[in-house]
Amino acid sequence: MGAEPEDLAIIKEAATRRGTSGAGIIRQGIHLAAMADRVWGEPLFSRTSEGSGRTPARAEVRDVVADTVRREADTEGATA
Repeated sequence: MGAEPEDLAIIKEAATRRGTSGAGIIRQGIHLAAMADRVWGEPLFSRTSEGSGRTPARAEVRDVVADTVRREADTEGATA
């Protein structure tokens, strides 16, 4: 079973645009596919973060990131 001609054309076009080889694009695709199905031994950030044990909502993540960026900007402004 080989790659479809349409897929090969897309890979060739992407490789030309990136200035790399088609084989490099294929290797990257294989890596991404393997990582997408990887089962991790523990949850992300489990050692470095304490939390409620639930997945935060998108708005919560956005707010935490925005607060952190503001604090860092305030700290940098105070030391400048």
